[in-house]
Amino acid sequence: MAFSDDVRTRLDVEAKEIIGRYPHKRSALLPLLHLVQAEDGYVTPAGIEYCAEQLNLTTAEVAAVVTFYTMYKRRPVGDYHVGVCTNTLCAVMGGDQIFAELKEHLGVGNDEMTEDGVLTLEHIECNAACDFAPVMTVNWEFFDNQTPQAAKDLVDRLRAGDPPAPTRGPSRLCTWKQASRVLAGFPDGLAGEGVAAGPASLVGLELAKEHGWAAPKAGSKAGPEAGAADPGTDAGKDAGADS
Repeated sequence: MAFSDDVRTRLDVEAKEIIGRYPHKRSALLPLLHLVQAEDGYVTPAGIEYCAEQLNLTTAEVAAVVTFYTMYKRRPVGDYHVGVCTNTLCAVMGGDQIFAELKEHLGVGNDEMTEDGVLTLEHIECNAACDFAPVMTVNWEFFDNQTPQAAKDLVDRLRAGDPPAPTRGPSRLCTWKQASRVLAGFPDGLAGEGVAAGPASLVGLELAKEHGWAAPKAGSKAGPEAGAADPGTDAGKDAGADS
């Protein structure tokens, strides 16, 4: 079923703004797909057709992109998309156990929605937060250092209408549809809230400051023995004695 006239009129204004950001119309496909996903919570056949019309593409070309990127959903998603990282580090730190217990707790499988329509559960790939493993996301906001019980408490609060604030970032959670609008390029005003990098992410920086370490200046060349002990130091003399 195609979008209604009212929906098309509204989408046309925002689609024009998105397309205007790019020198080539087809470059706007990814944010445009997020825009239509924000309408129904997933990319419907009507959404695919709309994007194709706007960008002078075929529906097959648009569908190929939708089926390639996992952030575009092809069936309904709950108000809260709960992602459990099951990539290597999170998995060995407990992510696999968290995902298994959440499936049993919620009575759903991977990429399935609860009967009440509140949650969709999915195992996800690395979210570049290994220093806080095991990590979960809700509508792409971080919930760090999770345990099976903490994860179950989190989803119970979501289903009870009491969403907690993310560990880092904004002070409140948005819905799945609202998150899709943000990804389409329409900010919700929360981007500057909260802490983006927590203490675990900053350990290396703090050590560098403590020891006065700095990255080489642009254009400088490290010698072939870069990283070797200076022969004039005690460490270098000891290294020479051992050779």
